[in-house]
Amino acid sequence: METISTNRAFEGIQGVYRHQSESCRCPMTFAVYVPPQAQNRPCPVLWYLSGLTCTHANVMEKGEYRRAAAEAGIIIVCPDTSPRGDDIADDDGYDLGQGAGFYLDATQAPWAPNFNMYSYVNEELPPLIARKFPADMSRQAIFGHSMGGHGALTIALKNPDTYRSVSAFAPITNPIAVPWGQKALPAYLGDDRSAWRGYDATALIEDGRKVPEILIDQGGADNFLPEQLDAKAFVAACERAGIDLTFNLRPGYDHSYYFISTFMADHVAWHAARLAD
Repeated sequence: METISTNRAFEGIQGVYRHQSESCRCPMTFAVYVPPQAQNRPCPVLWYLSGLTCTHANVMEKGEYRRAAAEAGIIIVCPDTSPRGDDIADDDGYDLGQGAGFYLDATQAPWAPNFNMYSYVNEELPPLIARKFPADMSRQAIFGHSMGGHGALTIALKNPDTYRSVSAFAPITNPIAVPWGQKALPAYLGDDRSAWRGYDATALIEDGRKVPEILIDQGGADNFLPEQLDAKAFVAACERAGIDLTFNLRPGYDHSYYFISTFMADHVAWHAARLAD
């Protein structure tokens, strides 16, 4: 693992690192904030998954999570959103290819060799964090934004024994039914719609996957809300499954990091309460 940068913040350390990923078959960059409490004891881990077009840097620079993480004693890990490089497949659109990994394991050409973000986030990166940082991996939680909210929800639903809690900002909750998903899922997974259901939070709940509770914040002035983020089907699926869903519609807020940073401390505190010993 290569250290790209480290900076002191709120008595902890914000670092950026790079390593050679076996899942994605290329170098991958990620950010880790280690709070001051880690000088004395291992700390729980909160994973943040970013949205379309983003890297690790967007939330690191604009998300305003460090003060809350330092107060709560939580390590925050921010992976990239896809493999990257001159030899990695890409698409002319912002919503497919590099920057748009959708946190799944691709099965179709030309994506399958590298686009394995589900395995990367859920299987490869956690052991690296455990080896290199003072992390208590028995206490993990996950959250994310937009495409990253989709990733957080699907990963938590498929691994309820790994993640104690899950939340999201403006997540894609039903990609099978919206344009972003209808472009990405067949490209990465092929035409078998049953394979798509494994990466759709609404479908996973309909098919029997459960977590005890979910927190979602959604901006009421989000320009993607009507076409891409309408969560009615997800809300109904949670109700039928008996999942305790807190869905906060925030009037006037959009899809940007102005919105995310406003409610970031609320989400960190919510996870902190569930990650407590």
